[in-house]
Amino acid sequence: MPKYCVISVLIALVPMAPHAWSAEADAELQTLMEEFWQAELEASPLMATALGVAGFDHRLDAVNEPALAARVDHYDRTLGRLKAIDSERLSATNKINQGVLEWILTHERTTLASSWRYIRFTTFDGWHSGFAQVAALTQFRNDDSSRNYLTRLAQFGRYANENITLLRRGMALGYVQPCAALDGYADSISGYIADEPEQSVFFEPFAKAAAGNATFRAERVHEVKRVITSVVNPALARYREFFVTEYQAACRTSAGLSQLAGGQELYDHFVRFFTTLDTNASSVHALGLAEVKRIRAEMQTIIDELDFEGGFDDFMTHLRTDSKFYPRNAEAYLAQAAAIAKRIDGKLPEYFAYLPRNPYGIKAVPAAVAPKTTTAYYQRGAADGSRAGQYFLNLYDLKSRPLYELTALTLHEAVPGHHLQISIQQELQELPEFRRHYYFHAYGEGWGLYAEHLGEEMGMYQTPYDRFGRLVYEMWRACRLVVDTGIHAKGWSRDQAIDYMAANTALSIHNITAEVDRYMTWPGQALAYKHGELKIKALRTAAEQALGERFSLRDFHALVLTTGAVPLSVLDAAVRGWIEAAD
Repeated sequence: MPKYCVISVLIALVPMAPHAWSAEADAELQTLMEEFWQAELEASPLMATALGVAGFDHRLDAVNEPALAARVDHYDRTLGRLKAIDSERLSATNKINQGVLEWILTHERTTLASSWRYIRFTTFDGWHSGFAQVAALTQFRNDDSSRNYLTRLAQFGRYANENITLLRRGMALGYVQPCAALDGYADSISGYIADEPEQSVFFEPFAKAAAGNATFRAERVHEVKRVITSVVNPALARYREFFVTEYQAACRTSAGLSQLAGGQELYDHFVRFFTTLDTNASSVHALGLAEVKRIRAEMQTIIDELDFEGGFDDFMTHLRTDSKFYPRNAEAYLAQAAAIAKRIDGKLPEYFAYLPRNPYGIKAVPAAVAPKTTTAYYQRGAADGSRAGQYFLNLYDLKSRPLYELTALTLHEAVPGHHLQISIQQELQELPEFRRHYYFHAYGEGWGLYAEHLGEEMGMYQTPYDRFGRLVYEMWRACRLVVDTGIHAKGWSRDQAIDYMAANTALSIHNITAEVDRYMTWPGQALAYKHGELKIKALRTAAEQALGERFSLRDFHALVLTTGAVPLSVLDAAVRGWIEAAD
């Protein structure tokens, strides 16, 4: 079924209501959705800039207690208004929109109202590095946009103080990150403090704009240097001093969230939030153990195929220590990733009936955060197409970046993974704005993991080692189910989690340690991948069995991607409606 039929498929999912459809009810919901999204942009101007939404670039988020309380209150009031709209009087499409918005309001409200609001960073990201990422992608279209950026930059001191205040409140309540995960984190702060303002990441938008415009340079560069020197650097220095002298001294020795007051209930919430399913830690843990067993058997098949002399542990050691599996230098690593990406690009039309307009590029993870950051990540482009998506690769410690994993990594983070999934979602003009931008982790990360598996059919894995690398990545995500729940619900220690990952994956010890620290500081997020992937695979199997020769893989992929990011239950209904409509 072609892309333009997706909305009609969703309409078919909803049975005819006994009450007449009401244009007034639809109009009321439309107004509510627009007001909700506008309030989200107002509350997070940084998010607005990251999404490419104009009009907010001069502002910086308020994260003080009154502002956060006001946001919780707004969620409560919006949820009350949403539930007051009779769903039976909505159009079929708006029934879907109402349900998705109710899910978002309910779950986001729970997170924001909890003590988790005092956790202002993970080893994956933090308030300061997030600000730097937005600064790095800021583009000046005219003189007003440069003034807006300066206005925002001048507020950085206030923003830093508010974040530090929240972190101190968390210290008083015991809601702090684990000590074991914090080693080296101070470097991610000091890495943004430039000795000279021209070397600062916060100067980059001006450097790019001034390159071909002498007038611009004369009028603006002096001021941005002053703000970096007098506002930004001192604020980062305050944060680093606070982190080293106060926060680390107050860190917790326990690894799991459930060991904090109210932590078990909060982790239960995160399990449901990140999987978008009504499941629990015990079920997730059992699923992980089963998947680890299955994938281990597939790994052994490839080891046997290679006639390797030695056991599984010996093969893991071979992969971790043989220099032929690792890049010679950063340039070679980036070049190989680019070559893989271009090979995938050439295959996409065979597997996708609809492709996004926005392109993507490849960049290195900023050096300031690379030591504590994951192997790679995707940064979305602007919704209006004015800024391309970016596939970021971590070049820190290249001896921990095996080449046999690079194909799976590129399939996940770039194409046909996050770049297709996010760019297409941004292009769905028929969806309300909030649905074009909200990220459901199980849908998005599930698609990324499915994309790794799809690479097998696309012929992307050229050697047995590449195929083993895909299994390493799938095993990594299966181990996440075991380790995340082990840490946060079953009392596992950090060392226990590292040992389990080391015994079952070929990931380098550096990567394993970074990953475990990520799970400890970001509870539940790692559960999204496998749940989403397994759901997409199951729905594809159901469609193939029901439609037989009428099944089109290109159209199935188009349907999944043009449904937009949704809870997995909604995706299930969309695909099953597509199957019924084809019968």
